[in-house]
Amino acid sequence: MDRTLMTADWVVGHENGRHLLLPRGEVVYEGGEIVFVGHDFPGEVARRIDCGAALIGPGFIDLDALSDLDTTILGLDNQPAWKKGRVWPESYMQAGPREMYSPEDLVWQKRYAFTRLIANGITTALPIASLFYREWGETREEFAGAAAAAEELGLRVYLGPAYRSGNTYVKGAGEIGFHFDEARGLSGLEEALRFCRDFEGQGGGLIRTMLAPDRIETCTETLLARTAEAVRELEVPVRLHCCQSAFEYQSVLRMRGRSPAEWLRDIGFLSPRAILPHLTYLAGRNGMTHEAPDLEIIAESGAALAHCPLVMARGGTAMDNFAAYRDAGLTIGMGTDTHPPDMILNMQIGLITARLARRAAGAVSAADLYDAATLGGARALGRDDLGRLRPGARADITVIGLDDPAMGQVIDPIQTLMLNGSGRDVRTVVIEGRTVMEDGAIPGVDHDALRAGAQQRFDAMKAQYPDRTFGHPPLDEIIPASYPLRKAPA
Repeated sequence: MDRTLMTADWVVGHENGRHLLLPRGEVVYEGGEIVFVGHDFPGEVARRIDCGAALIGPGFIDLDALSDLDTTILGLDNQPAWKKGRVWPESYMQAGPREMYSPEDLVWQKRYAFTRLIANGITTALPIASLFYREWGETREEFAGAAAAAEELGLRVYLGPAYRSGNTYVKGAGEIGFHFDEARGLSGLEEALRFCRDFEGQGGGLIRTMLAPDRIETCTETLLARTAEAVRELEVPVRLHCCQSAFEYQSVLRMRGRSPAEWLRDIGFLSPRAILPHLTYLAGRNGMTHEAPDLEIIAESGAALAHCPLVMARGGTAMDNFAAYRDAGLTIGMGTDTHPPDMILNMQIGLITARLARRAAGAVSAADLYDAATLGGARALGRDDLGRLRPGARADITVIGLDDPAMGQVIDPIQTLMLNGSGRDVRTVVIEGRTVMEDGAIPGVDHDALRAGAQQRFDAMKAQYPDRTFGHPPLDEIIPASYPLRKAPA
């Protein structure tokens, strides 16, 4: 017998398809499985852990988890994107794109990012990285390294190298063009399929696989149709960034003669295995005047939304009606898609932006967002053994402290998290019954050294920006300081 009993001031249990709160509740797990959730466990246990003033809940599920060094700061105040190094100039593309990171750096980034996910209470992650800094797509070799890092750290992941048929580039001042290479896209798909066949179920089941074609406007019909066929054959999830900008929506409409949702439906891409970040731009929403039942098409297909409120709000956009998406029957999960991968902050921003969009406090509740970060992600993955604490579920557990003075007064723990919590309040994380973080410490991880390594690699990448920026201006023009710099005298 190797049973562990955890208790705290609050426990999130699960009965009859929904969460419930258990004051001074108990969670008991053995091996990688939960065996009891409730009060007064009658059996014997090997360990008892009283977490005190804390919330014990299911681990968060991140459907769009950053796995490289976040470059949000490079575009935060530096617009437009084409002028500030966020789109390849034609000169660079014609010269032949190159990798901005070494193979070793790419694997290092994955491990670094995975530690940040764990630190924020994320127990299941579907990694995402930008292809702007790549020669073209991601490789099997770097994802083999990612699998090794996830297994070492104990993170539950769905992995798959991203691939694409094309890219955008700057043809002239403010003029964006598309370049496509069908053969290269299909080669990327084949490499991704080999990865799936080789790595599915590794690490005692912690390593699962998925297919990850890049954003919809950089994919051809052939690539997405063949991806859909492979999804049906392999029975793996597929993620495609979709309906995330006005540029993308209008580009697909121009190239395909249909909205993104209509096109994906017509080529047979949509299914319950499809996960679509961000779906903020649909017909009739956020200025899209095209007439089409976009939301209904996606909801009826069974596809899921990966809702990423923080990164979208940073860019000045938001889902305009959370309740309408929910009431249409759409599966809504959560993604972080940026640094920090703070799921609590994302829930807060999701709550606030949903209420602002509808000008109504009743438009969405704290429970709606918590459900999305747990149950919604599990549903998107077809996993009724994740995202909940009940007997038979996997022992993926997050302990969030409620005793920091900044947390304020606690009446309802979920509502309190939405008001005052953050990822920094995550204390302990258990995945598949293994304690992967305890009191903020991850075994074998030096957070200071990782931070320093990340800064070093980020600075080296940033120094390459002039070569990849339209007109090739100096770095201080591409990414100017917030205020004028006055350097110390020599």
